Amino acid sequence: MSDISPRLSLPFLMPSQAQKHVTHNEALERLDALVQLSVQAFDTLQPPASPGLGEIHAIGTGASDAWAGHDGQLGLYTETGWSFIPPQQGWRAWGVTEGELRVYSGGTWLSVVPPLQNLDGVGIGTSWDSTNRLSVASGASLLSHAGGGHQLKVNKAGTGDTASLLFQSNWSGRAEMGLTGDDDFRIKVSPDGATFHDAMQVRSADGVALIPCLMSGKVSITIDSVVSIPTPGAGGLIAVSMVDTAYPQTPHAGLFSYDTGPSLSLLTLAKGASLEDHGTTALTGTTGTNGRSSIAVTDGAILLENRHGPERFYAYTFLNTF
Repeated sequence: MSDISPRLSLPFLMPSQAQKHVTHNEALERLDALVQLSVQAFDTLQPPASPGLGEIHAIGTGASDAWAGHDGQLGLYTETGWSFIPPQQGWRAWGVTEGELRVYSGGTWLSVVPPLQNLDGVGIGTSWDSTNRLSVASGASLLSHAGGGHQLKVNKAGTGDTASLLFQSNWSGRAEMGLTGDDDFRIKVSPDGATFHDAMQVRSADGVALIPCLMSGKVSITIDSVVSIPTPGAGGLIAVSMVDTAYPQTPHAGLFSYDTGPSLSLLTLAKGASLEDHGTTALTGTTGTNGRSSIAVTDGAILLENRHGPERFYAYTFLNTF
């Protein structure tokens, strides 16, 4: 019969043993150490200079001094010095220094709560997979601020990749918005999840918004200068107006039919007295009358000229383009 218990290595009282109280007290001492086990630190390699009675350390690999030769054991300090207890599979211990609970498994102390960095995936209310490494099944999801604002960031590797939000119906895409294949912001819709139609495009280069058969923007033109506005199609309608709040807008506004394709043309449908139609004449900055604005067409673009003031702003909208 063994003289110690199989799990906690508690010494047994033997039939003809003298001073049984010594053995009994040693067993109580071990129970006092191992029940609700708490260690000063994990993987300690050197005994402290002034340990307290009952102090326990989880000894690491390569221990020295009084712990030499006791790698991986629990070091318990008693009135007679250090005693050593081999931990068993499944023992749990609180690490005072680390501030965490660990379990002994496979010869090492493992965190009960694994590190929350570089996880393969997280599933909340559902399972994650290799494509959807974060999966949430819930009636709603809340992302709130921490005392100020809050940003939700969707990043892509390069211009030709995708960074978007996809809205699905029965796991089939129906609407998508974001950067899809370039750096312009787009909103797309689909009837079947396979074919998508652009509903809106906002160009990253200048912030101009394009909607099928509709495109609007604003330009700034210094005095005696010309701005070229690329047309979204070879022909259609354009509405132009000065948008400076300090100056009359109506005289510098107009609606025109244009062709900037093979057959250049500009036809005035309606305009104010201070907006001149120069047709296919190339504007130079001083082509029009002093104090007025001018419009003309060139290959693939509308030309606007400012001869009215130091800097003027003009809004434009293309309609029914093709």
